[in-house]
Amino acid sequence: MAHAHSKYTDFEGLREQAVTLRRAGLSRRQIRDRLHVDNNDILNRLLEGEPPPEWTKRPNAKDDLRARARELRLQGWTYDQIQVELGCSKSSISLWVRDLPRPERRDPSEQAKLAARKRWEHELAVRDEKREQTKAIAQQEIGSLTERELFLLGVGLYWAEGAKDKEYSRREFVLFVNSDPGMIKVFLAWLDLLQVERERLRFRVMIHESADVGGAEQYWAALVGTDTSRFGKTTLKKHNPKTVRKNVGDQYRGCLVISVVQSADLYRRIEGWWNGIVLGSPPSSGKV
Repeated sequence: MAHAHSKYTDFEGLREQAVTLRRAGLSRRQIRDRLHVDNNDILNRLLEGEPPPEWTKRPNAKDDLRARARELRLQGWTYDQIQVELGCSKSSISLWVRDLPRPERRDPSEQAKLAARKRWEHELAVRDEKREQTKAIAQQEIGSLTERELFLLGVGLYWAEGAKDKEYSRREFVLFVNSDPGMIKVFLAWLDLLQVERERLRFRVMIHESADVGGAEQYWAALVGTDTSRFGKTTLKKHNPKTVRKNVGDQYRGCLVISVVQSADLYRRIEGWWNGIVLGSPPSSGKV
């Protein structure tokens, strides 16, 4: 066989031999030894575009990582960046992607920014996971409410969010406005506990005129278990072009207004219940 320098000079002829051996099922090491090619860069060029034989692809738990590493390498990622993303060793990454072209060198400041962004994204993911875990644990701590717990909760909920009577404006009627579906569900459960007939309830929507009014009406009707024919006329809020609204998007459905007809007596009892809660609460110790 010709000397190595002459082989490298006749690159196309050497490539033809390498491709023939590759297609015959030989591994990179076997081809390297057979053709006496000790330069990995040249070997990569000789075998460029030729997939490895199936027998060299040993199935293992890292197959998905290997595929992802190759995908990232083709996108121009460095070994360090792939290691941060996948959490595997550089030696493994090197084995998986060494036949792929090297990415172009980036400006050091750009690399630092990319690494910082990946670390921050990882930190955000960890925070989100902890946040959801805390919420799930707290939810389990509540469990099922007793009737008394629901009763007291409803009184506090109404006094925080419902319409209230003032000396300068008599409003002895029950009216509740909220944009939170959970609040609406709890309020309706509380009215059921108080044996307020659903026939006494009136509904209407308050929403910005630029929103999906029809979609919001359908949403709230489905939530309270009725149809839009039982809804009063929707109140449309005029849009002020000088303000920047943040309550936009598919999740914005305005507020639902629930009123109870002939509810003066109920309102007076609610106010009395709230006063009873205030008086029945233990005095503050003054300690934080």
